[in-house]
Amino acid sequence: MRTHNKHVLMCTGPRCSGNNDDCMDAGGRATQGAVAEEMFQQLGQKIDARPQLKVKRTRSNCFAVCKNGPILVVYPEGVWYSCTDESVLERIVSEHLENDTEVSEHVFHRLGTGDV
Repeated sequence: MRTHNKHVLMCTGPRCSGNNDDCMDAGGRATQGAVAEEMFQQLGQKIDARPQLKVKRTRSNCFAVCKNGPILVVYPEGVWYSCTDESVLERIVSEHLENDTEVSEHVFHRLGTGDV
């Protein structure tokens, strides 16, 4: 395992993703679980593209706050993000993971403080 000073957990289901047959809804759109898994893969690519980052990423099961998902949590800070699209993901990586600046408008919970 690489040395790291931050740990990012991202929820990819199973409640929002079901099984592989449930990755598309009746209208042919990706379900939230499929979107979360794709975002998790993008997170890995963004971290790997920045070798100076000492960040471990872990796929997690349900955080039970699916309506705000995909959910991304950064530790040790304990900041919970609603990571709704790739532009938000990029901001979290570049602003929080690289520069230690929260992306406040996408934070919905903080460890020790609660919901914001």
